[in-house]
Amino acid sequence: MAIAEATTAGRGTPQPRRRRRRRPARGPRTPYLLITPSVLLMLGFLVYPVAGVFYYSLQRYNITKPWDNGFAGLGNFRDMLGDDLFWQSLGFSAEWVAATVGFQLVLGLALALLVNETFVGRALARALVFSPWAISGVLTTSIWILLYSPTTGFTPYLADLGLVEHGSSPLSDTGSVFPAAVLTELWRGVPFFAILLLADLQSIPKDLYEAASVDGATRLRRFWHITLPHLKDAIILATLLRAVWEFNNVDLLYTLTGGGPAHQTTTLPLYVAQKATVAHEFGYGSALTTAAFLILLFFSILYLRLSKFGGERS
Repeated sequence: MAIAEATTAGRGTPQPRRRRRRRPARGPRTPYLLITPSVLLMLGFLVYPVAGVFYYSLQRYNITKPWDNGFAGLGNFRDMLGDDLFWQSLGFSAEWVAATVGFQLVLGLALALLVNETFVGRALARALVFSPWAISGVLTTSIWILLYSPTTGFTPYLADLGLVEHGSSPLSDTGSVFPAAVLTELWRGVPFFAILLLADLQSIPKDLYEAASVDGATRLRRFWHITLPHLKDAIILATLLRAVWEFNNVDLLYTLTGGGPAHQTTTLPLYVAQKATVAHEFGYGSALTTAAFLILLFFSILYLRLSKFGGERS
């Protein structure tokens, strides 16, 4: 009996167990409540402006002529079909996208393959290749306007060689303004393709190239059968994004040429800006924007379907 009492005393008085606090159960509505602020911001800054554009495309709205404002139905779209500048700007937009995106893809892929190799000074070469992408469009045009200037740029040297006339600028000649604008955009846009394709190049397993070399495949065959198939999705995505951006290009062309000379470099978005901000025809400008949106949507879906984006590599 004494031994039992001593044993009990040695163990001490048993302490009560601490109760764990139960976390409140999250109901099924909790995730929706958490994303509500983001959804409201998207509705306010994205959906509402887009809906406003569609609404005003059906209206006659000019702040300088309030007595003529009102519902126009499809009148703005009928006027658009008979607008020569609309078709001219749409045609130039197609030429602009094809030329800039095509050259950017080829040059960007070449640069990505070059800086992906191992050589002395590769880090410096990558920094120089990627640096133009960090410069804004307005600053880019300021640099190239000075380069195209007949007094401060390289135009006098070309004139001394007999390639152009003295005192002329490539931006003021209808025959040379398009390649001059394309060259300016290439300097800014090529690094985008180089950055994106280089990131995908570094994910290709080196074992594939080693196995192909052992089998006797040439550098060209390795590029065609290994590199290109792995870069397929990256190329499709890059060209689609860049095509949309180039179609909507306003800042570079506006500051470089202003859409001139003789509307030779006026893209559809630049024409929209001219009609809305200069002529104050917001209804017609909204109709042009709606047409541009539908055109981009159609060709984006068609391009993704034809290119089989996300499909298996051949």
